[in-house]
Amino acid sequence: MATPAAQPDVLIERTGPLGRITLNRPRALNSLTRAMLETVRAALDAWAADDAVTAVLLTGAGERGLCAGADIRAVHEDAKLGGAGTRAFFRVEYPLNELVSRYPKPYVALMDGITMGGGVGLSAHANTRIVTERSAVAMPETRIGLVPDVGGSRLLALAPGELGTHVGLTAATMTAGDALHCGFADHYLPSAALAGLTARLTAGEDPAAAVAALAAPAPPSELAAQREWIDHCYAADSVEEVLERLRATGLPAAKDAAEQLLGKSPTMLKVTLAALRRARALPTLAATLDQEYRISCAALTHPDLVEGIRAQVVDKDRDPHWRPAALEQVTAADVARFFEPPADDDLGLA
Repeated sequence: MATPAAQPDVLIERTGPLGRITLNRPRALNSLTRAMLETVRAALDAWAADDAVTAVLLTGAGERGLCAGADIRAVHEDAKLGGAGTRAFFRVEYPLNELVSRYPKPYVALMDGITMGGGVGLSAHANTRIVTERSAVAMPETRIGLVPDVGGSRLLALAPGELGTHVGLTAATMTAGDALHCGFADHYLPSAALAGLTARLTAGEDPAAAVAALAAPAPPSELAAQREWIDHCYAADSVEEVLERLRATGLPAAKDAAEQLLGKSPTMLKVTLAALRRARALPTLAATLDQEYRISCAALTHPDLVEGIRAQVVDKDRDPHWRPAALEQVTAADVARFFEPPADDDLGLA
C-alpha cells in the first residue's frame, strides 16, 4: 500500500472568488518557517493582481489554533550559531506583516484558538480580524528572552491606556474580549459560525456583510475591568518603578503581575518598555517593524534568548538563568544597544 504523500506546510487554494491560505503544521501548532512565509507572500502578491480573487481568508489547520508563532526550536539552534538564518527569516516575515496591513483586498483572518507571536503578525494587521470563544491571543516573547515583534509593539503601544504595556511585559494571554478591547481584533464570532462564514465567502458574498450576518455580541474584557491599577502601575518610567507600584497596590492581580515580571529577562523587560514607549511616537507600522528588526537582531546576539528558549521550550525546566540577573544591573547603554542598526544593514521598510 502506497504511503500517502505529505501535505505542504501551507495550503494555497482558490475556491470561487476566495483565495484561501491555511497554515498546515497542526502538530507544531502551525509554527512558521521561512519557506511558509515565502509561500504566503507569493500567494498574496499573485492574488493582489488577480481580478478574479475578491477576498483572502487566513486559517490554521487542526483544532488548536491559527499559529503559535515562529518555529522557536529552529530559532534556538540558529541563534547558537550566530543567528544568520533567523535574521533572514525576519527579513521575509516583517515585510509580509507590513503587506498584510495594506493589502488591497479584504483579508479575513480567523484568530480562532491560539494566535501568538508570528501568528499575530499574519492576522492582527489585517483589515478583517475575527476572534472566537476559543481565542487565546498573545505576544509571548518576554517568556523566552525576546521582545514583542511582527508589529506587535505597535499594537501594544496603541492599546487603551497602559494595557498594552502590561500585556507586553508580562506576556499575558488575551481572551477574545481582551483582544477586541486592545485593538488586536475587530469582530467576535462563535466558532460554530466559522464554517458558515467560509461558505459565504466562497459564494462571493461581501466579507463585511458576511461577518455582520454572523457576528455575536463581544464578551467582556477582563483587562478593561482592571485598567485603573494597570494604568497607574505601568505608567511608570522604569521597570523597577512598575514593580514597586504593582507591589504597593495590595491587589492579588497586581501581585501576580509582579511575580510574572520577576521571572522574565531583566534586559528584555527594559528593552520592551523602551520599545513600546518609542513605538507610540512612530508614524507607521513600517517604521515600527524597522525598529523591531534592530531589536530582534540585537537579541540574537544576547545570551538571554538562547537561555530563555532552552528553559521554556527545549529542557522545559522553567528555570532560566538570565545575564545579568537583576534589573539594576541593566544599564541605559545596554538598552540603547538594541536600537542601533544591525551589522548587516537595516530592514528599510519605512
